[in-house]
Amino acid sequence: MMTRRGIIILVASVILDAFFLADVIFFGASLFQKTQVPAFPSAAPASDIAVFAENLSIPWEIAFLPDGDMLVTERPGTVKRIGKNKRTYTISGVAHRGEGGLLGLAIHPRFIENRWIYLYLTTRHGDSLVNRVERYRLADDALSERTEIITNIPGASIHDGGRIAFSPDGFLFITTGDANQSKSAQDKNSLAGKILRIRDDGSIPTDNPFGNAVWTYGHRNPQGLAWDDRGRLWATEHGRSIPLSGYDEINLIEKGKNYGWPDIQGDSTKTGMEKPVIHSGPYDTWAPAGAAFAGGSIFFGGLKGEALYELPVSGDDVGSLKKHLSETFGRIRAVAKGPDGLLYISTSNTDGRGTPHLHDDKIISIDPTALESR
Repeated sequence: MMTRRGIIILVASVILDAFFLADVIFFGASLFQKTQVPAFPSAAPASDIAVFAENLSIPWEIAFLPDGDMLVTERPGTVKRIGKNKRTYTISGVAHRGEGGLLGLAIHPRFIENRWIYLYLTTRHGDSLVNRVERYRLADDALSERTEIITNIPGASIHDGGRIAFSPDGFLFITTGDANQSKSAQDKNSLAGKILRIRDDGSIPTDNPFGNAVWTYGHRNPQGLAWDDRGRLWATEHGRSIPLSGYDEINLIEKGKNYGWPDIQGDSTKTGMEKPVIHSGPYDTWAPAGAAFAGGSIFFGGLKGEALYELPVSGDDVGSLKKHLSETFGRIRAVAKGPDGLLYISTSNTDGRGTPHLHDDKIISIDPTALESR
């Protein structure tokens, strides 16, 4: 027969076990909530910064369809659709070599009518790498009607540019790198080291400055495009690299202008060439990537800088550069403004130059109004 002391010990043990079980249930529920990827677009992230998608393979660009679904390019050669309709589209012919592969993505402004999306990719031409822009029809959960829009953009394992975006007036802008041949950036007849402007069918607008696809020249490796609230185009650009790094740039892009590479950098000047609006200087490296305009600022990702940068722009005035989320998520490549007003960024930690975190690479949603303290 159990003694009174034994009964007290048994009751106490049951109570402690109950508390322990409750803690386990609570902790498990909390852990699940923290790692759950939020649905889109029906459910907004629960906090001002949240993981939106994960386990991606070198995501390069983010764009949004009119129904709110997100499209993401992955550099090895796939397009992920994330949202109500989850799909993976494989793009044939992609040459994933170094910085090359499946890069930029743009949605046609009249997508609801024509269902067109555009992709920038690196491919092989004989023994060489080249880049091109292709158009596809996205309908019935499939990509079809593959059409080459512009071809023979010089390619290499580095400096492939790759950002594409439609301007407010409906032209397609394309950034191209110098493909590791710096002198080609000054050749107006070469498509390397340029920002290009074409119509949606690949034809050349009659008001282009040089009678070809070239809009501006003298670029090393422009990686981001963003139009501000006055319709002005801004571009991010990688400066020099090994053995000397630095002089990354933010440029205000204007028709026909020469942005100086490889003849000038930083605050250097030369007749007929444009200095950057801001640059990183000789000792700092942003490695700036994708860009978006939101709330009066240009936001752009930093690869080497491992941060989200913000450049306030008010009329003709440019504020001081701000650095957010420094070394929080690693290398940041794509930056896009979503239909919900949030910023969406992609990490690039699985590209061989970063340190992968658990479940990298990721897409992260950010409320830009909450960044001041981060």
